[in-house]
Amino acid sequence: MLTAITRGVSPAIAECELTFLERLPIDFRKATEQHRDYELLLTLLGVRVVSLPAEPRLPDSVFVEDTALVLDEVAVVFPMGAASRRRETISMSEVLLRYRPIENIVLPGTVEGGDILRIGRKLFVGLSRRTNEEGIRQLSAIAARHGYEVTPAPVTGCLHLKSACTYLGKNTLLGNRAWMDVSPFDGYEWIDVPAEEPAAANTLAVGGKVILPESYPHTRSLLEERGFAVVSLDISELQKAEGGLTCSSLLFEEEYEE
Repeated sequence: MLTAITRGVSPAIAECELTFLERLPIDFRKATEQHRDYELLLTLLGVRVVSLPAEPRLPDSVFVEDTALVLDEVAVVFPMGAASRRRETISMSEVLLRYRPIENIVLPGTVEGGDILRIGRKLFVGLSRRTNEEGIRQLSAIAARHGYEVTPAPVTGCLHLKSACTYLGKNTLLGNRAWMDVSPFDGYEWIDVPAEEPAAANTLAVGGKVILPESYPHTRSLLEERGFAVVSLDISELQKAEGGLTCSSLLFEEEYEE
């Protein structure tokens, strides 16, 4: 069964890390409601949601995807590029041990899960402000032992690789190619986000649907024209914290058999 680990919104979210956005007031109550709607939608799409309690002292902790990567055989836990977020992995490691053995990337290597785009047994890893070459080297070594291929993909215009590019299925990527090096993605078809919605590439394909932020109607029309079934969701408060749809859950198949 497809499982999503989520975490409640921290009451300290207004103190979140910001790299590309100006700081705006975040309505904690509305952010919490939006996150619950996100969890409900995942449930309706057939995902088993494991919701963890909020971490009051960790402002960015709702963005659980950045803490780890769960492969079929192993979970890899990261020292994140934002030093203020590294304590988030303590409780996450305890949870992940229920599902997988754990391996760890160690400093000076840094990785954040938002930089990892998995397509089958290929892992495209963004070389970004949060994920460095040493982190990618360590992840490559771990992944290779389990039969995965890691390909670095430099990111320039946004926080993470999946802020610039996500996989929709059908050999198709949705992306803002101005924000990344596209050469590692030869052989894939592209749908380019509209110029007026440059941050619209972060989508979540699950349960036969593509979940898209409500704030990107032009991208929704574009995807529907290409035959994708789209569900829109309001995540406006979480977007103020540089959050997207992928980063609010850690998705994996709960049981894996070789």
